[in-house]
Amino acid sequence: MQLMPTHARRRFALITAACAVLANCLAVAQAQSVAPADASESASGKLSVKAAIDAAAYADTDHVYVLTPVLSGSVSKPTAGWSIGGQYLVDAVSAASVDIVSTASRHWQELRHAGGLNASYKPGERGGAVNASVSSEPDYLSISGGLSATQDLLDQNLTLSLGYQHGHDVAGRSGTPFDVFSRVLDRDSVKASCTVVLDRATLALFVLDSVFEHGDPSKPYRYVPLFAPGTQVPKGASVDEVNRARVSARPLEQLPLTRSRFALSFGVLHRFDAATLRVDERVYADSWALLATTTDARYLFDWGPFELGPHVRLHAQSAVSFWKRVYELRPALDLPALRTGDRELSPLLAGTLGWTLRWRLGPAGERDRYRLGLDINATETRYLDTLYITRRLSAYSNLSFEAQL
Repeated sequence: MQLMPTHARRRFALITAACAVLANCLAVAQAQSVAPADASESASGKLSVKAAIDAAAYADTDHVYVLTPVLSGSVSKPTAGWSIGGQYLVDAVSAASVDIVSTASRHWQELRHAGGLNASYKPGERGGAVNASVSSEPDYLSISGGLSATQDLLDQNLTLSLGYQHGHDVAGRSGTPFDVFSRVLDRDSVKASCTVVLDRATLALFVLDSVFEHGDPSKPYRYVPLFAPGTQVPKGASVDEVNRARVSARPLEQLPLTRSRFALSFGVLHRFDAATLRVDERVYADSWALLATTTDARYLFDWGPFELGPHVRLHAQSAVSFWKRVYELRPALDLPALRTGDRELSPLLAGTLGWTLRWRLGPAGERDRYRLGLDINATETRYLDTLYITRRLSAYSNLSFEAQL
């Protein structure tokens, strides 16, 4: 779960996916060297039941505020190799950004409900997993499902994984039935990964993601201002400046009807005597000519029952091929075939600084059964070629509690 606007949630999820896999692999590697008492307890075949509750909050200088409570849980039997889990969340979103105000719309609020189920079975060197999820908003419905297979090689020092995911999204207008107005977007995703245990304390992970989208991803609320040929509008121009310079025509956004995305990620996780270092690098390219690179690093050190440390993330991207700060209305009302006001498709730079705290609660012998976590991150984004907003500051925090019953 990530708490932030849709585009930010997707980007953050892509960055942290490799990190989560690395962390899980490290736990498996460490489990192979547990004390005999722990091994005998595992051999008893007891069920492992986990429950967690998260509360996340997001706010930025574009007047977007999000609050997300999340409930999740899982039941597994490690000796048998199976696990079943699920989660449910609610996004409470409040926004009054300049993009909304500039279209003469009011401040708006909405709720997003989302839930998911997953199951995996890996009794030996081979395994598989399935998942399904649904997300519903007043004007948006998203349904997805997928499956994956894994294979261990070289005495579990090499793990290969291949997965497929299909998503079906329907976007509409609030208060209007989908059979009256809707835009459909289908998404097919293929992910291949390779995890290598370099030594007892070091893991490396390679991930190749490919996503193929078909449908209309254009936002049904986003109108694009047009200008007479030769009109000069500076970066960061205000709503009043834009309204004085633009022509009366203001068509809806129109994006390409297909998009192919590709991302290659590499991550390394190393466990020191009393600290853990995790570094990830991701490069991205798509058929809209957007190129991006993201570097993410975390360092957590042990301090009694606590794990704490800094988090740094740097992101840079180019613009899509059809991006323009000023779209011109040519003679005879000839609209630009492709047009957008989404600044997330413009060239930008973003930097994140954060801090993580994990607290293992309970008596010394049972501290891993209860965990309290807090993540706080602040991000500054610089938009290099946009109207209205050229700089955004945002804050994201997540408070979590996990119990192993």
